[in-house]
Amino acid sequence: MFTERIQVLMSKAQRRRLEAEARERGTSVGALIREAVDARAKRRPLAERRRALEWIKAMRGTYISVAEMERAVDGEREEWVERLGTQPRKRRS
Repeated sequence: MFTERIQVLMSKAQRRRLEAEARERGTSVGALIREAVDARAKRRPLAERRRALEWIKAMRGTYISVAEMERAVDGEREEWVERLGTQPRKRRS
């Protein structure tokens, strides 16, 4: 049961888009707005966020720095340039 009321000002074009979307979905404009608020303002519970953080911290694998990644990409690019017989473009800094 909904107990809170809010007034929102919007343009005529925004209202028309909301009404058209509500008609297409077979729902009310209010339901559409509540759905948008829930999707935009949803925050995961603290316990869930902490579990995700611990999972990320526990990840194992080989990670490389940005500089190492750039060297790898540059090396690949140079190999392709050699194969194609063209000159590489200079990188923007």
